[in-house]
Amino acid sequence: MASAHAKTTHAGEIVRTLVMGLWLPAIFLAGLLFSFLPAFHHPTPHHIKVAVAATPAATAQLQRRLDAAIPNGFALRQVDSAAEARSAVLDKDAVAAFVPAVHHPQLYGAKADGAVMESSIREVFTTGAQTAGATVGFHELVPTRPGDTLGTSPLYLLMACTLPAYFLVVTMQRAVGFSRRAHVATMVGGGAVSAAACYLTGAYGMDAMPQHPLALLYLFLLTQTVSLTSYGLVAFLGPLFPGAAVTVFIMLSVPSSGLTVPVDLLPGFFRFLHPILPMGNAGDALRDVDYFGGRQLGRPTAVLCAWTALGIALIVLGYLKQLRQLLREARAGITRYVPAPPPEDPTVELPVPVALPPHRQPFGGQPPMLTGRVSGPAGEPLPGATVTVTDPHGRQLLHTRTDQNGEYAATGFHDGLAIVLAGAPGRQPVATRLLLTTATPVNQDFIMTPRRQVVPGHAGGAAQDPRPAGHPV
Repeated sequence: MASAHAKTTHAGEIVRTLVMGLWLPAIFLAGLLFSFLPAFHHPTPHHIKVAVAATPAATAQLQRRLDAAIPNGFALRQVDSAAEARSAVLDKDAVAAFVPAVHHPQLYGAKADGAVMESSIREVFTTGAQTAGATVGFHELVPTRPGDTLGTSPLYLLMACTLPAYFLVVTMQRAVGFSRRAHVATMVGGGAVSAAACYLTGAYGMDAMPQHPLALLYLFLLTQTVSLTSYGLVAFLGPLFPGAAVTVFIMLSVPSSGLTVPVDLLPGFFRFLHPILPMGNAGDALRDVDYFGGRQLGRPTAVLCAWTALGIALIVLGYLKQLRQLLREARAGITRYVPAPPPEDPTVELPVPVALPPHRQPFGGQPPMLTGRVSGPAGEPLPGATVTVTDPHGRQLLHTRTDQNGEYAATGFHDGLAIVLAGAPGRQPVATRLLLTTATPVNQDFIMTPRRQVVPGHAGGAAQDPRPAGHPV
């Protein structure tokens, strides 16, 4: 029976280790299969706005012909003249304009709305809107920049702002000596550097985006929506925050951004997400500043500012949450707060020793390599006792304190020998040498006896306590 129980326990540990190690790669797999692939594999027009300079009857007839070819693919808007139709494109009230003259029908497009979009419109109107014996002429109203031929360069510039902002949050979890204010200041400064680098490269190095200060502002706002919101999620999701951040800011934001496949060619779910998520709004702002005179910046500005405000609110709420936890610990008699392990991205995590809350390893967290309990001779727990781990050369690897039950836990050690020292005020310190390995967790308890008082006038000074549990070094 004992052997069967041991096998079951070992199998459970293997499953737990695999789940904890593979959950984030699984999110990437699911995102690529169920987000990127559905969004990009078959672009189809959905209610693309086209201004038509024709009579209402002619416009209605053309609408029926287009609906027969692509149901609900185009939404035609009747205007009185060709000039008004062209103005609709320049003002972003329509994606294209069509003048159905009898012998020389004319189509006007804006490549700045996306080369794929323009190509789809030209194909449909060339085959489905022209009359017999007539050829549709095409005119480009808003061409793209020389460095942005396909209109997709903003995607890579925005990704260059998004990924460093996310990874900065991950690396800041290791800066345990930094205060929350220092973390935020670092992320703001890092975002400013990333935005400036992308702006200078895109605007001046490649001519792929406008040389306009508003472009720099929107790049910076994007870095802050990603970094501040991701950082704010740490207090509430712990080790699961990378999954949430990657899902929102990459797996859903990239397909719905409209920077690879224009929004009007995406499935309905991604068209719904486009005006909500930050990357699509940043892309709309850059295009609007670059090609359309900044006529429709209201929604992108409001959404990016709202995401930034959400991140700030989460950070403040996380701070209040930590204060409440500290108060609870104080009422329970803990003299020092035992921190939770720093949440990390498992795809970039390096083994670094960290303290863990005993018996509270959440999903996605690292399993403990070293656990134990510090107590007195009568078995009473010693909360707030210090536990220090050093390598054989005396270099400190970890310093933590026991919880209200006198327990401690830690992980992130390299395989090898380590020295574990337990100490508490008024108690005889105890140390032992252990072999730590990721394959087999080690449990090391300590019993700490009170220091014997020095008897005045006694020649030998204070007598030594009997050797406590835990093998001295």
